Amino acid sequence: MAIKFVDEVDLKGKTVLARFDFNVPLDKADTSKITDTTRIDEALPTINLLLKMGVKKLIMMSHLGRPKGPEKKFSLLPVATYLAQKLEEEVVLTESATDAGIKTLLTLSHPRIILLENLRFHKEEEGNDPVFAKTLASYAEYYVNDAFGTAHRKHASTYGVVQHFKNKALAGLLLRREIEALDKIVQHPQHPFMAVMGGAKVSDKIKIIENLLSEVDQLLIGGAMAYPFLSAKGIGIGKSLCSADDIKLAKAILQLPTGQKIVLPIDHIVSASLDGEPVVTTTVEIADNMIGLDIGPNTLKKFKECLKNCKTALWNGPMGYFENPKFAVGTFGVARILSELPNAFTLVGGGDSVSAIKQSGLDNKIGHVSTGGGASLEYIEEGSLVGINALKFGVN
Repeated sequence: MAIKFVDEVDLKGKTVLARFDFNVPLDKADTSKITDTTRIDEALPTINLLLKMGVKKLIMMSHLGRPKGPEKKFSLLPVATYLAQKLEEEVVLTESATDAGIKTLLTLSHPRIILLENLRFHKEEEGNDPVFAKTLASYAEYYVNDAFGTAHRKHASTYGVVQHFKNKALAGLLLRREIEALDKIVQHPQHPFMAVMGGAKVSDKIKIIENLLSEVDQLLIGGAMAYPFLSAKGIGIGKSLCSADDIKLAKAILQLPTGQKIVLPIDHIVSASLDGEPVVTTTVEIADNMIGLDIGPNTLKKFKECLKNCKTALWNGPMGYFENPKFAVGTFGVARILSELPNAFTLVGGGDSVSAIKQSGLDNKIGHVSTGGGASLEYIEEGSLVGINALKFGVN
């Protein structure tokens, strides 16, 4: 079955319950301030479309943070305030997602937009509780999921609720954009297809590494993820971040028939400590008293050479400790290389690499920057997500 999208159905005069991902970062010193509004901004096209269509009521819902029950610092009030400014319309925040007053609000002609308070103030949300899901569903005639970042979670608002909207569960515009972009990687990547992987643990990404190796022409590995692979080949990595388990996994991956597709660093930027001065190695070996903190200049040249003719490129994970500008050259260098590829579809996914591409100011030169973090990785691993499957096939 195909997904029905929100712009394929006439919703004029209808009451719509919509799940968004408003899990935005807040200022630690002042939790009323949002430090990055990207996730809300990404939802605005769907929200504006629903309002333009003339929905009777729009009930929006989201989680924020990882609260342990109702906690004021995780309230969606800053989100409601920002949305009201952007939409130039009143947005009423409810006391809770199951507040008795919601039913009364639904009978009034104004306000048109209601935002339910943080779903995760209720443990039933993450538990996919059927009663909680039924309560959420009772507010509306149609359901829209535009929260790609949580579509891999079997939660009440992304999964359980769908069974109450037979033929009336829709996907939003952001979900469509993510699916279309990721399918260019998952279903029909153009070759040469290159992937650049970084970040920390091999164990966290073992499945996606194995999956990618069967699809890509080459897998370029940098960052802390490279050290277990180098160690598995008998190369000294000094005090670099690395576990015995990861070395064991790396060894097994290198022994696969597809292991020959892996391209590893040939030099590094190292230091005696995380805040020490950067030193460029002349070889692939890292001295015993040093920590590898970035890929070296020759590795960056090698990666550029590998990527220059590719038609599809995926990047997940930084090339080093890029939070410290002394060790950000490799990560921002990869961002620049990808942004300058002449004939390639480029996709960046995963929190740190998305953060890096935005910091570099090159995000507008990338084919698609995924909002999904863990969801985009899981989509590449599995070919779909539970929340998307629920929209396609319903919930058993």
